[in-house]
Amino acid sequence: MSFWQRAWRHKSFVAGGVLVGLLAALALLSFVWTPHPATEINVPNKLQPPSATHWLGTDSLGRDIVSQLIVGARASIAVGVIAVGIGIVAGVALGLVAAARRGWVEEAVMRLSDFGLAFPALLTAIMLAAIYGPGLLTSIVAIGIFNIPEFARITRASANSVWSREFVLAARACGKGALRITLEHVLPNIASVLVVQATIRFAIAILAEAGLSYLGLGTQPPTPSWGRMLGEGQSMMYRAPMLAVWPGLAIVLSVLGLNLMGDGLRDLLDPKLARKR
Repeated sequence: MSFWQRAWRHKSFVAGGVLVGLLAALALLSFVWTPHPATEINVPNKLQPPSATHWLGTDSLGRDIVSQLIVGARASIAVGVIAVGIGIVAGVALGLVAAARRGWVEEAVMRLSDFGLAFPALLTAIMLAAIYGPGLLTSIVAIGIFNIPEFARITRASANSVWSREFVLAARACGKGALRITLEHVLPNIASVLVVQATIRFAIAILAEAGLSYLGLGTQPPTPSWGRMLGEGQSMMYRAPMLAVWPGLAIVLSVLGLNLMGDGLRDLLDPKLARKR
């Protein structure tokens, strides 16, 4: 049975794929169409209930909530893709070097990773905001830096298990160098682990971006952001509680979709679990 046939039968993967596909579709749609201009302020029209004109109503400045949610998906995807990409490129390279060279090189990479884990994304964003100012770029760099040690540790652990396999020992006996073995044998055999981890880190990046925007360190006005919408809605909880519900629901569904898809990918790409299914 092919991968896609098994994937279609995997309920977790299908449910996650639908939610992630919807998120991507909203982000792409925002470039060509929104019900109303997302940043258009119309104070006389503030706090309107859902209607045919404004499907989810308007916020405290009269901006259309649906339009803000659609455009806000851009920031979440941008941060997730770029921040996870930074983690994969730098972290995987460090992890592969650590597994291939061992000794003091491996120890240095692991201690560097421990040092990086001591600075969570929020703390890094605060430091960067103090130097360069808050913004989307600050969020991306902060979350990307935090992803590097995570990918380095996972890559190193996975690669070490491959380096002890018989086919790698045979490749070394044939005279292949460490770089060639890493590219031809080690990296392909840990790719599934990295794909699953990237999906999980994508979900964490969306949460981190929302948290940073909520605190005013992420996406800045007037660009819509789910985290900032959540913060703005908090002040109106007693008067218009749905202002906080909609962005919160968007964050929850996006993270849920990525986690479900990650669980599904883990099951589908793991040969042992695939045989059981």
